[in-house]
Amino acid sequence: MKRFLVLATILLIRSIPGLSQIPNNSIGTSDPDAKKILDAVTAKFKTYKTVKAEFTMNIEGSNGKLQASKKGLIYMKDTKYRVSLTGQEIFCDGTTVWTFDKSSNEVQISQYDPTTSAITPQKLFSNFYDKDFLYKQNADKKQGGKTIQEIELTPVDKTKAFFKALVFIDKATRNIVGTKVFEKNGNRYSYMVSKFSPNAKIDDSMFSFDPKKYPGVEVIDLR
Repeated sequence: MKRFLVLATILLIRSIPGLSQIPNNSIGTSDPDAKKILDAVTAKFKTYKTVKAEFTMNIEGSNGKLQASKKGLIYMKDTKYRVSLTGQEIFCDGTTVWTFDKSSNEVQISQYDPTTSAITPQKLFSNFYDKDFLYKQNADKKQGGKTIQEIELTPVDKTKAFFKALVFIDKATRNIVGTKVFEKNGNRYSYMVSKFSPNAKIDDSMFSFDPKKYPGVEVIDLR
């Protein structure tokens, strides 16, 4: 079954533990100004009870040409989330994760474990830096009348498949508006948030997969 692309949100960054940890400065030095910005983003995100966000995912090849572009939606509430992206969806009710692929009419069920390093949509907006990364602030940019701050993340582990990731932050709102990951093979993956709606009314039923709504769905239970 196709893997759901959004859960590689900062693609290929697979080891993101708790927010309270700081970079391992014995390996390198991070920019303290960048840390202040990232801390402010995290603090702002924690004030939201729910979040609904619309985004566009673009994939570029090593030649710089656009290979694919997809639009998606993210819903978040506490540890619960739902992600929709062109025929694929992930549901998580805080206990169970359902990964549904429309083309094969197949759903994969797994146990949600908050102690693991798996990427979740919440980590896109709040938990994207720790002791495994060094970071620095690049020059600000203007975009549609907004000032966008750019933070560059570099993995300490040089065996990872990517060599850097950029996080784009609206300076005025302290919200993340996009990310871009640079793979060593030349591919580039970007996620740009087009609409961010905090504290939207979201019913808990949104985060559970109901097989009755998907006739003939094949269930693969990995719990």
